[in-house]
Amino acid sequence: MKTLVLLALVGLGAQLVDGSLGMAYGATSTTLLLAIGTNPAAASATIHLAEIGTTLTSGVAHWRFGNVDWRVVAKIGIPGAVGAFVGATVLASLSTEVAAPVMSLILLTLGLYLLIRFTLRGINRRNLGKPVRKRFLGPLGLVAGFVDATGGGGWGPVGTPALLASGRMEPRKVIGSVSTAEFLVALSASLGFLASLGSQGINLTWVAALLIGGSIAAPLAAWLVRHIPPRMLGSLVGGLILLTNTRTLLKSDWIDAGDATRYAVYAVLYVVWAAAVAWSYRAYRTEAALEAAEALATEAELNALAADAERNVVADAPVVDRATAGRPSAPRD
Repeated sequence: MKTLVLLALVGLGAQLVDGSLGMAYGATSTTLLLAIGTNPAAASATIHLAEIGTTLTSGVAHWRFGNVDWRVVAKIGIPGAVGAFVGATVLASLSTEVAAPVMSLILLTLGLYLLIRFTLRGINRRNLGKPVRKRFLGPLGLVAGFVDATGGGGWGPVGTPALLASGRMEPRKVIGSVSTAEFLVALSASLGFLASLGSQGINLTWVAALLIGGSIAAPLAAWLVRHIPPRMLGSLVGGLILLTNTRTLLKSDWIDAGDATRYAVYAVLYVVWAAAVAWSYRAYRTEAALEAAEALATEAELNALAADAERNVVADAPVVDRATAGRPSAPRD
């Protein structure tokens, strides 16, 4: 029972992060399932089965809040479904001894990318409003779907930052569209796992627990996407995934590091993680202050222009002599 409650809370927290940041549901949930000894292919299959429900709920919520661009959903979601099906088939064919370190390595890479991406870089707004090209969305969806199925997560970490970096869509539209398209990816990956594995190793009770927690969080996450600072949350989630999967790799047969080495690596990662979160918070505050100053400057400039225009209107108005006002004009010859 404790495990089910924990899984429901994990599903809630992971969906809260995923729905507000556009990533990390699969990476966060898969990391936990691997940590308690779940088979890598079964872990990814369990997550994707739960995501069929959570992504549907999330997509509806984002649509209701106006966060979805349906053209982007179609152009990235269909290739993503193809990549996810292929990725599920590839992962199911790997042995557990090989798959576990491989999945942890993929997740570690995604965590490192998240940490660096959101700590050091802001959002490029110069191209905001320009259409996103199909030749960009197609390959992006294919790669993101493949990584998502083989790594147990990766659709958001690959797709969301790439679209944000393009600067062609509002952040909330990026997150809403990527989250909605993930329904197709989760459905396709689940079909791939079921075709390759059947129901072997998949605990439907765990699927239900993750689904319940995620479905509760989805509407709240869709609302939070307008208010939460993505930069800080990205650093927090990236550091957590990086630390957890580093632990898995150091204990694997690939490395089998001693206690002293592991503790030294953990200490360094904790320091780096704390510094990254602090830097992200400082950058967020600086950006917020600059945006507020720019807004005040713009308002002052508009007020000055309005005052100048009013003075010009008064200056150009004809002067009326009050002494002669109302008298009839002299007749013309």
